[in-house]
Amino acid sequence: MSREVRQIAGVTAFVCAEEGPPINAEADALELVALAYPARADLIVIPKARLGPDFLVLSTRVAGEVLQKLINYHFRVAILGDVADETAASDALRDFVRESNRGRLVWFEPDLDGLELKLAERG
Repeated sequence: MSREVRQIAGVTAFVCAEEGPPINAEADALELVALAYPARADLIVIPKARLGPDFLVLSTRVAGEVLQKLINYHFRVAILGDVADETAASDALRDFVRESNRGRLVWFEPDLDGLELKLAERG
């Protein structure tokens, strides 16, 4: 799995590459944990391009299982990319994204610049 560790607004972030296997199951979350933990990352950044086809379909529970596993291991998570089409098609997803962005553990941001601003604001 391609990735890099970098500082974003003073936060150690494990940033997944856009290319690579899809993240679509709890086992994929555990692989991320295994890679991010030794790097002492506080945040795992996942490009939308890496999300499996069922991830943003909340009824499949994939997002819940993956995100909960990462949070259980004390990681914050940022999903990077435009999810406007998906949120326009699903009221539940729109509400999930909005509520996630209000919190401190899971964020949906369009790009790294937006994530950096959010981290600078919220730490």
